[in-house]
Amino acid sequence: MKKIMIALTGLLLCVSSCTTQPVEEKTLSGLNPADFRTEVNGKQTDLFVLKNKNGMEVCITNYGGRIVSVMVPDKDGKMRDVVLGFDSIQDYLNIPTNFGATIGRYGNRINQGKIAVDGVDYQLPRNNHGHCLHGGPQGFDVQMFDARRLSEQVVEMTYFSKDGEAGFPGNLTCKVTFSLTDDNALDLRYSAETDRTTVVNLTNHSYFNLDGDDSPKNADHLLTINADGYTPVDSTLMTTGEIAPVEGTVMDFRQPTAIGARINDDFIQLQYGKGYDHNWVLNTQGDISKVCTTLESLKTGIVLDVYTNEPGIQFYAGNFLDGTVKGKRGVVYGHRASVCLETQKYPDTPNKPEWPSVLLKPGEKYDSHCIYKFSVKK
Repeated sequence: MKKIMIALTGLLLCVSSCTTQPVEEKTLSGLNPADFRTEVNGKQTDLFVLKNKNGMEVCITNYGGRIVSVMVPDKDGKMRDVVLGFDSIQDYLNIPTNFGATIGRYGNRINQGKIAVDGVDYQLPRNNHGHCLHGGPQGFDVQMFDARRLSEQVVEMTYFSKDGEAGFPGNLTCKVTFSLTDDNALDLRYSAETDRTTVVNLTNHSYFNLDGDDSPKNADHLLTINADGYTPVDSTLMTTGEIAPVEGTVMDFRQPTAIGARINDDFIQLQYGKGYDHNWVLNTQGDISKVCTTLESLKTGIVLDVYTNEPGIQFYAGNFLDGTVKGKRGVVYGHRASVCLETQKYPDTPNKPEWPSVLLKPGEKYDSHCIYKFSVKK
């Protein structure tokens, strides 16, 4: 009897130890990696954590190639999460947002969702005022990327977009490499190849708040955009084809200006977008060594410098956030609680041949580069 009891006790201990899963350490931003694991479209989702020697941390999921959190130090050395996002993969699946997403096959709007490539007309999804926005409702932001960790500070995300997906021609293999450097920069490199001529315009849709993602507004953030011109839009937010000067208008951010200083002014472009939601024509002209845009928080001292080899940047002030979405730690994301800075070709370029081309042909390699570099001003 005694031997039986000992055997049963051993069996119970074995069952207990075999069924108890080790508790994973949470990220610096408070995320539990286990909450980002599920299966989508037959592929496993996960959370990839990048860290540098300074203690900066970036978390990325391969669902939509999304940046989930970015932890950077403020002027007092306190670590702050400066992007909006969710605590779990289920929230990303259930709540339709572009938080942190890789946008494709075409970032921004295409007029009426119509393009012509090599003399053939294609109809794309029309999901925004009759236009195709961010590749349509089944764009790259809701697709599964194949992730490959290259080092503690680098992860590579690959997505294969089939010919005809969302109406776009050509089998497209695209890759996004996220690198966290030791000078506190998040370096994003996009590449793509196709077997048929197509259009490509990839970008990232992170929602930044340098006061911290729990801050209710962006009005006091100082913004500088190195651009003498912008592309005006009509009432449906479609570019008109004009490049207008910023001189003497509320669109002039050539000197550091508080985002909230003029956002409610009586200016027709602001009325169309319910605030800023426009593409600026950068003076940097694709020179990745030059800062094209700077965002600064006077509260935390955190500074974000943006570099790109693209000709334009979309500045969106979170005008359509309305307080109905709860993000990380249950924080309510209210009206204009963030700033999006999307490096890109100009909107509707496929229908405006005088603007920088987005055509990608077989044998060519698409190359887009964006750097988000963080620092502190004390």
